[in-house]
Amino acid sequence: MTVARSVLLFLLAAVLEIGGAWLVWQGVREHRGWAWAGAGVVALGAYGFVATLQPDAHFGRILAAYGGVFVAGSLAWGAAVDGYRPDRWDVAGALVCLAGVGLIMYAPRGR
Repeated sequence: MTVARSVLLFLLAAVLEIGGAWLVWQGVREHRGWAWAGAGVVALGAYGFVATLQPDAHFGRILAAYGGVFVAGSLAWGAAVDGYRPDRWDVAGALVCLAGVGLIMYAPRGR
């Protein structure tokens, strides 16, 4: 159950961070207005709180592992929302990053 909770928190964090950054981008770069950018800032702030809910207590480990989720999530967001089509190297890189997430977060440790 702890791994499932952790994975769900990583997914929620990715939606908040990537979605928040996308909203800011839309508000500023695509001239959709400050309401979009403001919503993005709120989402980015919420991302910071979600990261604290991870069961592991080590900030560095959580953020390092989340980096891999962010890479894969950003490519997925681009494909789903902006019509970006990742090539095989994008996909391969994302899979390497996700393998790193698994090693960093869920490898057995002799404590």
